[in-house]
Amino acid sequence: MAKPVEFDPRDLLPTARERVEAGTEESADALLEALELLRELHEHRVLHTLVRVVRGGEGLTFHALEILNEPGSVRAIRNVLELVKALGSVDPGGLETLRGALEAGVREGARRVEAGERAGLGELLSLARDPDVGLALGAVLGVLRGFGRALRERDTAPDVPHT
Repeated sequence: MAKPVEFDPRDLLPTARERVEAGTEESADALLEALELLRELHEHRVLHTLVRVVRGGEGLTFHALEILNEPGSVRAIRNVLELVKALGSVDPGGLETLRGALEAGVREGARRVEAGERAGLGELLSLARDPDVGLALGAVLGVLRGFGRALRERDTAPDVPHT
Protein backbone atom coordinates (compact mmCIF):
# COMPACT_ATOMS: atom_id res chain seq x y z
CA MET A 1 0.00 0.00 0.00
CA ALA A 2 1.20 3.52 -0.79
CA LYS A 3 2.17 5.89 1.91
CA PRO A 4 0.92 9.47 1.83
CA VAL A 5 3.54 12.05 0.85
CA GLU A 6 4.19 14.54 3.56
CA PHE A 7 4.49 18.01 2.13
CA ASP A 8 5.25 21.13 4.15
CA PRO A 9 5.34 24.33 2.03
CA ARG A 10 7.69 25.88 4.59
CA ASP A 11 10.35 23.45 3.40
CA LEU A 12 10.43 25.28 0.05
CA LEU A 13 10.95 28.73 1.62
CA PRO A 14 14.52 29.73 2.34
CA THR A 15 15.47 29.86 6.00
CA ALA A 16 16.40 33.11 7.66
CA ARG A 17 20.07 32.11 7.53
CA GLU A 18 19.84 31.41 3.78
CA ARG A 19 18.15 34.77 3.18
CA VAL A 20 20.88 36.58 5.15
CA GLU A 21 23.63 34.78 3.23
CA ALA A 22 22.01 35.64 -0.11
CA GLY A 23 21.52 39.27 0.91
CA THR A 24 25.12 39.48 2.10
CA GLU A 25 26.40 38.21 -1.25
CA GLU A 26 24.23 40.65 -3.19
CA SER A 27 25.22 43.64 -1.04
CA ALA A 28 28.89 42.92 -0.36
CA ASP A 29 30.15 46.28 -1.68
CA ALA A 30 27.51 48.27 0.21
CA LEU A 31 28.22 46.35 3.41
CA LEU A 32 31.95 47.02 3.12
CA GLU A 33 31.28 50.74 2.66
CA ALA A 34 28.88 50.72 5.61
CA LEU A 35 31.52 49.02 7.77
CA GLU A 36 34.07 51.64 6.75
CA LEU A 37 31.62 54.40 7.67
CA LEU A 38 30.91 52.76 11.03
CA ARG A 39 34.65 52.48 11.70
CA GLU A 40 35.12 56.22 11.00
CA LEU A 41 32.15 57.15 13.19
CA HIS A 42 33.53 54.97 15.97
CA GLU A 43 37.06 56.41 15.73
CA HIS A 44 35.71 59.97 15.93
CA ARG A 45 33.44 59.04 18.87
CA VAL A 46 30.36 60.11 16.91
CA LEU A 47 28.86 56.65 17.26
CA HIS A 48 29.32 56.80 21.03
CA THR A 49 27.46 60.10 21.21
CA LEU A 50 24.67 58.91 18.90
CA VAL A 51 24.12 55.82 21.03
CA ARG A 52 23.69 58.01 24.11
CA VAL A 53 21.27 60.32 22.29
CA VAL A 54 19.16 57.38 21.11
CA ARG A 55 19.05 55.96 24.62
CA GLY A 56 17.19 59.08 25.63
CA GLY A 57 19.76 60.97 27.61
CA GLU A 58 21.03 58.07 29.70
CA GLY A 59 24.48 59.33 30.45
CA LEU A 60 24.17 62.05 27.82
CA THR A 61 24.59 64.84 30.35
CA PHE A 62 27.65 63.12 31.75
CA HIS A 63 29.03 62.74 28.21
CA ALA A 64 28.41 66.43 27.45
CA LEU A 65 30.14 67.46 30.67
CA GLU A 66 32.98 65.10 29.86
CA ILE A 67 33.48 66.83 26.51
CA LEU A 68 33.28 70.29 28.09
CA ASN A 69 35.90 69.27 30.64
CA GLU A 70 38.48 68.50 27.96
CA PRO A 71 41.39 70.93 27.60
CA GLY A 72 40.51 73.84 25.37
CA SER A 73 36.72 73.39 25.54
CA VAL A 74 36.18 76.28 27.96
CA ARG A 75 38.51 78.45 25.89
CA ALA A 76 36.64 77.50 22.71
CA ILE A 77 33.30 78.42 24.28
CA ARG A 78 34.71 81.76 25.41
CA ASN A 79 36.09 82.43 21.94
CA VAL A 80 32.73 81.67 20.34
CA LEU A 81 30.98 84.01 22.78
CA GLU A 82 33.51 86.77 22.08
CA LEU A 83 33.05 86.26 18.35
CA VAL A 84 29.27 86.52 18.72
CA LYS A 85 29.67 89.75 20.72
CA ALA A 86 32.07 91.17 18.13
CA LEU A 87 29.77 90.30 15.24
CA GLY A 88 26.84 91.80 17.10
CA SER A 89 28.61 95.13 17.34
CA VAL A 90 29.43 95.37 13.61
CA ASP A 91 27.16 97.55 11.50
CA PRO A 92 25.26 95.24 9.12
CA GLY A 93 25.36 97.78 6.30
CA GLY A 94 29.13 98.14 6.49
CA LEU A 95 29.59 94.40 6.71
CA GLU A 96 27.36 93.89 3.67
CA THR A 97 29.40 96.44 1.72
CA LEU A 98 32.67 94.72 2.64
CA ARG A 99 31.23 91.28 1.82
CA GLY A 100 30.16 92.47 -1.62
CA ALA A 101 33.52 94.11 -2.26
CA LEU A 102 35.38 91.00 -1.16
CA GLU A 103 33.20 88.83 -3.39
CA ALA A 104 33.87 91.08 -6.39
CA GLY A 105 37.60 91.11 -5.62
CA VAL A 106 37.77 87.32 -5.41
CA ARG A 107 35.81 87.01 -8.65
CA GLU A 108 38.22 89.40 -10.43
CA GLY A 109 41.24 87.57 -9.01
CA ALA A 110 39.85 84.22 -10.18
CA ARG A 111 39.19 85.67 -13.64
CA ARG A 112 42.80 86.87 -13.91
CA VAL A 113 44.16 83.51 -12.79
CA GLU A 114 41.99 81.64 -15.31
CA ALA A 115 43.07 84.02 -18.07
CA GLY A 116 46.73 83.64 -17.06
CA GLU A 117 47.09 87.41 -16.61
CA ARG A 118 50.16 88.46 -14.69
CA ALA A 119 50.93 91.87 -13.28
CA GLY A 120 53.85 93.60 -14.92
CA LEU A 121 55.95 96.43 -13.54
CA GLY A 122 54.08 98.98 -15.67
CA GLU A 123 50.71 97.82 -14.34
CA LEU A 124 51.97 97.93 -10.75
CA LEU A 125 53.16 101.52 -11.20
CA SER A 126 49.88 102.58 -12.84
CA LEU A 127 47.84 101.19 -9.94
CA ALA A 128 48.48 104.39 -7.99
CA ARG A 129 46.29 106.28 -10.51
CA ASP A 130 43.52 103.62 -10.64
CA PRO A 131 40.51 104.95 -8.66
CA ASP A 132 39.32 101.43 -7.74
CA VAL A 133 42.71 100.46 -6.31
CA GLY A 134 42.92 103.79 -4.50
CA LEU A 135 39.52 103.21 -2.91
CA ALA A 136 40.45 99.65 -1.90
CA LEU A 137 43.76 100.82 -0.42
CA GLY A 138 41.94 103.52 1.50
CA ALA A 139 39.58 100.89 2.95
CA VAL A 140 42.49 98.61 3.91
CA LEU A 141 44.34 101.53 5.50
CA GLY A 142 41.19 102.43 7.45
CA VAL A 143 40.93 98.88 8.76
CA LEU A 144 44.61 98.94 9.75
CA ARG A 145 44.23 102.31 11.51
CA GLY A 146 41.19 101.14 13.46
CA PHE A 147 42.90 97.87 14.34
CA GLY A 148 46.04 99.67 15.52
CA ARG A 149 44.08 102.26 17.51
CA ALA A 150 42.14 99.51 19.30
CA LEU A 151 45.38 97.68 20.13
CA ARG A 152 47.02 100.88 21.42
CA GLU A 153 43.98 101.78 23.53
CA ARG A 154 43.89 98.30 24.97
CA ASP A 155 47.57 98.55 25.96
CA THR A 156 47.05 101.95 27.64
CA ALA A 157 43.85 100.93 29.45
CA PRO A 158 44.17 100.02 33.13
CA ASP A 159 44.51 96.30 33.74
CA VAL A 160 41.01 94.95 34.07
CA PRO A 161 40.64 91.21 34.31
CA HIS A 162 39.02 89.77 31.19
CA THR A 163 36.02 87.61 32.02
